[in-house]
Amino acid sequence: MNYGDTRDLIAEDDVGSFSHQLPPSELYALYQNDRQNFKIGSVRRGLWLAVTAYVLFSITDAILIPDVAVPAIIARFVIGISVLALFEVVSLRSRNRDILDSVCAFAVVAGYAGWLIFAIRTEYAQNFSYYMVFGSLFMMGVNLFFAFRFIISNISSSFILLCFFISLVVFTHSWVYIICLGTFYISCFVFTSYINWNLNLERYNVFLNALEAKKQHEEATDRGHALLRLSRTDPLTNLNNRRAMDDILRKYWSEWNEYGKNFSVALIDIDFFKKFNDYYGHLRGDDCLTLVAAALKDTVHQYGGAIGRYGGEEFIALAPVNQNDQIRAFAEAVRRTVEELALPHQGRRDRSSIVTASVGVSFTRAGVDAKLEKIISQADRALYLAKANGRNRVKYFDKSDVEENDLSDKVAETLKAAIDFNLVSVAFQPIQTVRTGTIDTVEALMRLRTKDGVEIPPRFFVPIAENTGMILELQYWMIRAVCKEVLSHFEFLSVSINISLIELKTPGFAAFVADILNDYSTVANRLIFEITERLDVEQDSEILVTINELKRLGIRIWLDDFGTGYAGLSWLRLVDFDTVKIDQSFLRDCFTPRGRAMLGDIATLVRNRGPKVLVEGVETADEMALLRELGIDQAQGFYIGVPSPAEHLLSTHANFETAARRSRSAGWARSRIS
Repeated sequence: MNYGDTRDLIAEDDVGSFSHQLPPSELYALYQNDRQNFKIGSVRRGLWLAVTAYVLFSITDAILIPDVAVPAIIARFVIGISVLALFEVVSLRSRNRDILDSVCAFAVVAGYAGWLIFAIRTEYAQNFSYYMVFGSLFMMGVNLFFAFRFIISNISSSFILLCFFISLVVFTHSWVYIICLGTFYISCFVFTSYINWNLNLERYNVFLNALEAKKQHEEATDRGHALLRLSRTDPLTNLNNRRAMDDILRKYWSEWNEYGKNFSVALIDIDFFKKFNDYYGHLRGDDCLTLVAAALKDTVHQYGGAIGRYGGEEFIALAPVNQNDQIRAFAEAVRRTVEELALPHQGRRDRSSIVTASVGVSFTRAGVDAKLEKIISQADRALYLAKANGRNRVKYFDKSDVEENDLSDKVAETLKAAIDFNLVSVAFQPIQTVRTGTIDTVEALMRLRTKDGVEIPPRFFVPIAENTGMILELQYWMIRAVCKEVLSHFEFLSVSINISLIELKTPGFAAFVADILNDYSTVANRLIFEITERLDVEQDSEILVTINELKRLGIRIWLDDFGTGYAGLSWLRLVDFDTVKIDQSFLRDCFTPRGRAMLGDIATLVRNRGPKVLVEGVETADEMALLRELGIDQAQGFYIGVPSPAEHLLSTHANFETAARRSRSAGWARSRIS
């Protein structure tokens, strides 16, 4: 079937339905190319079957026309062997489908004409007149049994029809017989040609549908890859996000454990970046991060590593380097890359006036604690020391150089002076109601810095504060600050605070909280205390007493980090929590069938006990959509908003309602406290 055969029969909307909108001529060219993708063995088998059936008709020759049976049978064998040989020769020279089909069509016509030359000489006129009817099988063969193009089958069947009428005139002078049998042959010709036309058209339409399905599959696959990249990419810098870097880090760690492939971790922090934002504004700050990210990406890739944004102005780089000189060259190249950009930074309070970075480096080595978190903690410690020792420098973690106790002592000294010297502050991260998109709750997060402005990560100072007992004074200060700065100003907001188990064991803690609520005329149910599950509550019954006292005041109690400890079910059995926070590790695994089922089962378990369900660590729109699908009550994470200082709440007061309206109308939104 050629383009001219079908262009009048294919409707415009059939072709127009294709997303790629190719013109009919190009579609047909693709169809022709697709026809060439055939297995020659299948064509060969079809021809062999046809020749075998053709030769087997020698039996009917011997029965019906015995006087000419010998030459007719010889003709069958000669023609059969010849066409098989011809096919093999042609197939060695060409794999063009039309050429091979033409050979097969020629075989059918030759088989009919060759047999007819001898069969027409028979004296058994009546038998032959009946036998002539079987000639229609040859016509059906070229039109139906072989998948020939319409033009090939039409020419072949026309030759068969011509041979039939010539033999009919030669064989008989009975016009009645000629008219009857001729009408039968013409009917077969028209009928089988019509069916062949439709079969070819149907094959073409099947091809079009398959092409469309293939195109849609490719587009769906591309969209899937794009969404996957989006879910693993930081939208501002176009680097890997924290989720992607965690996966890459686990891969590096696995290869180190299994094959001994060492690697290095570099944490990179832009020096005085808060001052940069304050001096130039947040838009310039975003531009700065984008430029730094692009430069760092080029540098890290030169070492065969991976880089991502780890949060705020902090980046993480991984590289398969392990020799001391390689590690130092890698780290210095990272630091120098930022410095050589020479981006102006007039807001600094040191002698430099350009953007620089501090780098903390750790690396795998034999004999260290084989925990993934350890190498990050070591890089974090090194970064802290790099910033504490003047910034714009690289610090390598080395236990012989920096003892953990020394670092703890320095942090402990900072904690002692934190309240008196305003070194401690509170940042607030929004929590969104999934169904409505509203934000009526924020989590209060404690922040600590040294006297020269170096930020100390919470994972450093919180354990030290708990071990030294300073956490109690800091928490009292934090509760007062939340009631004074937020709850007394924003009537629509509730605030959650992480409470240490030390407070829960402290006699009179509930009474102290009641006094603070009374001092600032704060409604108790707007204050929320989050309790971690990492404790066997049944071994500390005084904790339950304190929790019940707090609930009688009207304070809401949440269970934090559910699923990461060993006492979560005991907590659910003993305490009527208002909300349970499911740890983000379950969300990270939820895009596998098993992980999704696990998250759904945990949510159902919690919901059946009565509390609302909150999932933390939401970083992408896909994760937010999944939470809606699972019927999760609340969500928290960088996709909803990042932790921001208390003073920014005033300037973004209206943004909460704006974000809620946008989320309700569009189905999802990124509400950001900045």
